[in-house]
Amino acid sequence: MPARSLITARQVRLAAELRKLRERAGLSVGEAARLLGIAPTKLSNTESAQVGVSPERVRHFACQYACGDAALVDALAAMAGERGRGWWEEYRAQLPTGFLDLAELERNARYLNTIEIAHVPGLLQTEDQVRAIFAYSVPELPAEELETRVAHRLRRQSILEEDDAPPYQAVVHEAALRIRVANRAVAQSQLAHILEMTLRPNVSVRVIPFDVDGFAGVGYPMLYAGGPVPQLDTVLLDSVHGVAFLDGETQLDRYRAFFRKVQCSALDDVGSKELIHRLVKEV
Repeated sequence: MPARSLITARQVRLAAELRKLRERAGLSVGEAARLLGIAPTKLSNTESAQVGVSPERVRHFACQYACGDAALVDALAAMAGERGRGWWEEYRAQLPTGFLDLAELERNARYLNTIEIAHVPGLLQTEDQVRAIFAYSVPELPAEELETRVAHRLRRQSILEEDDAPPYQAVVHEAALRIRVANRAVAQSQLAHILEMTLRPNVSVRVIPFDVDGFAGVGYPMLYAGGPVPQLDTVLLDSVHGVAFLDGETQLDRYRAFFRKVQCSALDDVGSKELIHRLVKEV
């Protein structure tokens, strides 16, 4: 395959998983290349996502590496076979790459778990909330770019409304629900929208109240995206400087455990809805 002019985070992930298969087999690049009958440079380019790989080649790699995890191999082959351009590609050259990679991650997730301390989760934000958030950027965004970012975020939200929508669990601190990013009317509308979204069978929002004891996780917002097999799960950490994707085995174990720990500080679904109803009157 020819060298790629554009490399997405998902393509990088597939390439990294192929490298992990080789390393688990205890093979160097040179040894694996001889086993596969290809040049070492071609294997290196494949493992760095510079060139693509077909589903058949993925299965050939896995066979030569003696990988017996059929579910993982099937999932990697399916990734290699993805050829369609997602809707987010319409925004390429208009938005930072991280925006597109996030949309693709969400689209391919089997489930989504998120922790938010200071912000309403992006997939639950109203249009007015989204616009107020992006309008606060420094330096100020040009009007056209601001509207593009708003449109992109709202389009991401469609994944929660489809027939095959993934399960979505959000753990949100009360602080995020009380902060007025715009004004009282927008805040009330935002809370009402969250309550409406929780009527969907795939959406759960649990709130960590201010008066809970023993919660020291304020510095750890994150998105956990479940893959077709646990090895292909992904953690996304967001900051003002951009996004970071984590997929190491130890990292995934840590953030799975962390999500469960944070959940223990949250009210259950019923208690959370009651709190949000009260906040509508208080904000």
